[in-house]
Amino acid sequence: MFSYRHAFHAGNHADVLKHTTVIAALQHLTEKDTALAVLDTHAGAGLYRLDGDYASTSGEAAEGVLRLAQAPADGLSPALQQYLERVRSFNQGTSLRVYPGSPCLLHGLLRPQDRLKLFELHPTDLRALAGNVGQLEAGRQIAVLHEDGFEGVRKFLPPPSRRAFLLCDPSYEIKSDYGKVLGLVEDALKRFATGTYAIWYPIIPRPEAHDLPRRLRTLATRAGKSWLHATLAVKSGQAVRAADGSTRRPGLAASGMFLVNPPYTLKPALQAALPQMVELLGQDRNAAWSLDTGG
Repeated sequence: MFSYRHAFHAGNHADVLKHTTVIAALQHLTEKDTALAVLDTHAGAGLYRLDGDYASTSGEAAEGVLRLAQAPADGLSPALQQYLERVRSFNQGTSLRVYPGSPCLLHGLLRPQDRLKLFELHPTDLRALAGNVGQLEAGRQIAVLHEDGFEGVRKFLPPPSRRAFLLCDPSYEIKSDYGKVLGLVEDALKRFATGTYAIWYPIIPRPEAHDLPRRLRTLATRAGKSWLHATLAVKSGQAVRAADGSTRRPGLAASGMFLVNPPYTLKPALQAALPQMVELLGQDRNAAWSLDTGG
């Protein structure tokens, strides 16, 4: 249950897609003066060392944020520029040694009237999260909760301000996570139909992963809500057989973001950003992107 550690994957291509999308969405949602409740169901540690043991073991950031950071900033789309600016703000000089997870990025976009609820079950990540949040000196603006985010968010919907943004990005190491995501979105739409719900998921050779966006689309359509579905693939996801007969798996090759009630500004922002993600992060001829909307 507690085997997944995001520290191994911090700053990879999936984080680039997820966090670029989240930042672009929140920048629009915070333009309105009314307070915004922000919920992060699987917060992780909040801050990661890219030169630490975990990240350096996998090396995934080198093919993600570190590669993106080498591109000329003035040639990047506004959404990617904003993403890199947020990441760089946690670093000194030009080197990127620290990667801010969703909690730190979300906090950086909040105004005094907004509130952030962070859920984390992993005991080690929970301690790190509490320490990292403490350094933000956010006071009561941020609450760190040792709870199952799938269940914990329910008591905060609807929020007193009647405005909410929810990010759900479990590890999906357990197959039941796919069903829990669907249950969460279905329940959230019943409790608070006008909230913005952002779901990250891995695109892997598992039926549940391929069915998830389709079933999310069905939920949104039945509720009469708009939706946006963006995907990024950086390489082939097929396993490769080595000369010695062993099978080598390529690691995560693609991921997606599905949003219910997305800001209307998000589609044009991603239309400009996704092709550049493919160009800069693509590892073979199978690199591709897609963007669909409805409702």
